[in-house]
Amino acid sequence: MSRSSFHGLPGGRRSSRGGSRDSIDLNLQANDLIENGFGHERAGTASISRSRQGSTSIFLKLGLVIVTIVGFSRSLYWAMSISSSATYSQVSIYDGYQQLQEQVIMDLASISKLSLGTAKLKELEFCTPEYENYVPCYYNVSEISNSEVPILSNKYERSCTRDPMEGCLILPPSNYRIPLRWPSGRDFIWKENVKITGQEFSSGSLTKRMMVEEEQISFRSDSLMVDGVEDYTHQIAEMIGLRNESNFIEDGVRTVLDIGCGFGSFGAHLFSKQLLTMCIANYEPSGSQVQLTLERGIPAMIGSFASKQLPYPYLSFDMLHCARCGIEWEKDDGIFLVEVDRLLKPGGYFVWTSLLNTHRSRHDKENQKKWSVIHDFAENLCWDILSQQEETVVWKKTSKKKCYSSRKAGPSVCGRSHDGESPYYQPLKSCIAGTSSSRWIPIEYRKPWPNRSRLNSTELVIYDVQPEEFTEDATNWDSVVRDYWLLLSPLIFSDHPKRPGDEDPSPPFNMIRNVLDMNARFGGFNAALLDAGKSVWVMNVVPISGPNYLPLIFDRGFIGVQHDWCEAFPTYPRTYDMVHAEGLLSLETQKHRCSMLDILLEIDRTLRPEGWMIAHDAGHLIEDARSITTQLRWDCRIIELNSTSKRKLLVCQKPFFRKQQ
Repeated sequence: MSRSSFHGLPGGRRSSRGGSRDSIDLNLQANDLIENGFGHERAGTASISRSRQGSTSIFLKLGLVIVTIVGFSRSLYWAMSISSSATYSQVSIYDGYQQLQEQVIMDLASISKLSLGTAKLKELEFCTPEYENYVPCYYNVSEISNSEVPILSNKYERSCTRDPMEGCLILPPSNYRIPLRWPSGRDFIWKENVKITGQEFSSGSLTKRMMVEEEQISFRSDSLMVDGVEDYTHQIAEMIGLRNESNFIEDGVRTVLDIGCGFGSFGAHLFSKQLLTMCIANYEPSGSQVQLTLERGIPAMIGSFASKQLPYPYLSFDMLHCARCGIEWEKDDGIFLVEVDRLLKPGGYFVWTSLLNTHRSRHDKENQKKWSVIHDFAENLCWDILSQQEETVVWKKTSKKKCYSSRKAGPSVCGRSHDGESPYYQPLKSCIAGTSSSRWIPIEYRKPWPNRSRLNSTELVIYDVQPEEFTEDATNWDSVVRDYWLLLSPLIFSDHPKRPGDEDPSPPFNMIRNVLDMNARFGGFNAALLDAGKSVWVMNVVPISGPNYLPLIFDRGFIGVQHDWCEAFPTYPRTYDMVHAEGLLSLETQKHRCSMLDILLEIDRTLRPEGWMIAHDAGHLIEDARSITTQLRWDCRIIELNSTSKRKLLVCQKPFFRKQQ
């Protein structure tokens, strides 16, 4: 594969050395950006005295000559390295030496424009400090204002209105550090990267789950349950009838929804057993379960059981887990349990751990009444209680549809008109969903992971997808993932800055921990990353403006969510290592509901400092996006695809702008 289009960055051969993402050979200061070929020049001084014009002109011309020579020589060096190295992949998206020559001409043209003082879009200002942990669409107005705000009855509900912070860039906290690379980052995070107050530590609610050191928070001594999370998951497996938690996969369990997940230790442990756990919790101004879980490199998003359905299709998860999650399941005629039933696959498990379940607790008449309501309602949902041990109860959802017709009481079955698979924050429904779906397949009859991710022609009929289209998509993404890693190779270096004459090492397999795929379609990018052995998980996002393949994604054993990209994503700032957008700009610009700047600003909010954005789209849209990224102060490069393609690639890195002291 030719890396010609990424001309201007240091080339070189691949090396087997590992590396640290903490040090990347990208000079992010304004004075160095031109030399690195990123075209991120800043506007000149508004007025210069006449006495200095002559000398400034001379230095400018001299500088342009030097930059031209350096850029041209690097291009030639890269060309020679390409011609002397082996082909990287049989299916390459780049065109080779001819494209390199064209890129050299484009770079020289860019230098020429710079010398003429071409105007560019004004860079956006940085947000004020109170916005550093701001989450749009959620009740956190009190965090950015000293004025009194009336108490809202549904303060955890998502409500997207015009954002007061629109048009500014969120800075990280003063002492923010790049997170540790996985798997070290699973057990240790930098204390200053998350918002936790001293009051929260003193209350004891957090110290039971982690050890606080001078600069780090350690989760190695996590004790979510009395006996620790490992013993707890082993207990759940035995209650289901399995030997241990390693047998979950054989039993058909792959995806888990963890409600009110603490700080993700349940999901972190299950990850080692090949289970993929999505954590959801309410928005929290500080001490956030979602923020800390994502900081550890574990899947999480803001979500709540309040009055709206979660943005997942019915029959999505193999297991739902609630350990002291604070939800009063007996309230509102059991409608929250109906939502659990909607999300569970046939034969799936609901695991509930609560003090209410202990025999001692039930000596209280009020607690006994609550337990009876929950127990009877679960029975009317056609759930079988498998086992109860102290605080923990495990139910199994029925695999047999005929159970619903034999009940004497309980919620009705949804009609087809109320049984949609696109519940984008729709009101909770009190009927049982999914029974008429062709996706009603018990988990024990599904192929175990990882074979589940490879759908055959019979299975694809369910989603109205042609086998040829699915196969072509998978083949394409296998090639693209290889090309992406090779593109990033010159930019990812060892645990020291690159020095003249050093070779470029291959990027480590775990240089990126999580990816936000903004237009996931079949989840092919996710599958290709796993097939390539990358230690990564992907949040597969299906835009509401396009076809809904989210059921297919979940049935493959991946996780994802529906989302409107004209609204803020339900996450905290600085939570993703990479944002990937294939065809999203074409999809969203057809609707004209929001601007490209709005979408790119939201990407900037979700990306960690030194995080990556890769967009693949129509050439004119990529050009437009590139001009907007100058406002965001990103370091970007357009990659020309082969000569017959009208599409282009935009590769950007978000700089690490430190907060002004």
